[in-house]
Amino acid sequence: MFILDKTNTIANQYLYQLRDKNIQIDRLRFRKNLERLGEIMAYEISKSLQFTTRTFETPLGNTTLPLIREQPILISVMRAAIPFYQGFLNLFDAADSGFIGAYRVTELPNSKEVEINYLYQAAPNIEGKEVIIVDPMLATGKSFINTIENLLQTHGSPSMIHIASVIAAPEGIDYLKNQLSIPYKIWICSLDDKLNDKSYIIPGLGDAGDLCFGQKL
Repeated sequence: MFILDKTNTIANQYLYQLRDKNIQIDRLRFRKNLERLGEIMAYEISKSLQFTTRTFETPLGNTTLPLIREQPILISVMRAAIPFYQGFLNLFDAADSGFIGAYRVTELPNSKEVEINYLYQAAPNIEGKEVIIVDPMLATGKSFINTIENLLQTHGSPSMIHIASVIAAPEGIDYLKNQLSIPYKIWICSLDDKLNDKSYIIPGLGDAGDLCFGQKL
C-alpha cells in the first residue's frame, strides 16, 4: 500500500487545505486541490506500469526513452471523484474512461449499515487491462468492492486493479484486503484513525461531494 503523506512533499499543502475547515469552504480551491492530488497520484501509479523502450528522431539526431506500454483505464465513482479523476486524466491523457454513479443512502433507521445505491454505469472493456478506480474517500470499502464486482460481471477481468483515494480508514483497507481475490494495489494520500458510527472517516474532511458541488437533497 502506498501512502503519499508518509513523505514530506508539496502534496501535504494540498491535503492541509482540503482538511482545514476554514479553507475547504472555498469550493474552487477544494476542487483544484483534489485535481492536483489526482495528478500526483497518477504520477506515482505510473511508476508501477509496464514500459517499453522507444527510439525516435529529434531535429538533431536519434535517442530513446522508456514509454508506458499501454495507458490504464480510469474509472470515476461519481460525483465526488470528478475533480480527483480529472487530475488522473490530465496525466493519462489518452486513457479510456468509465463512470459509475453511486450515492450513500442517508436514512437507514435503526441500522448502522451503510447502503450504497448504483444508478449508472458506463465503462469500456477492461479484460486484461490495468484499471485505476478513483474515489476520494475510502471509508467502509463497500463502494469499491461493489464497483469492482459490477465491472467484473459485465466488462471483463483486469490484469491489475489500482484503488486510488485521498483519505482512507483502516476499516476500509481491511475490508478490501478480505474481499479482493484479484491482483490489486492501494494508493492513498493519507490513512486516518477510524470510522464513526455513521461510517464517516475520522478526522477526515467531511463530505467530499458536498464540498465540491454543494449539499444534495
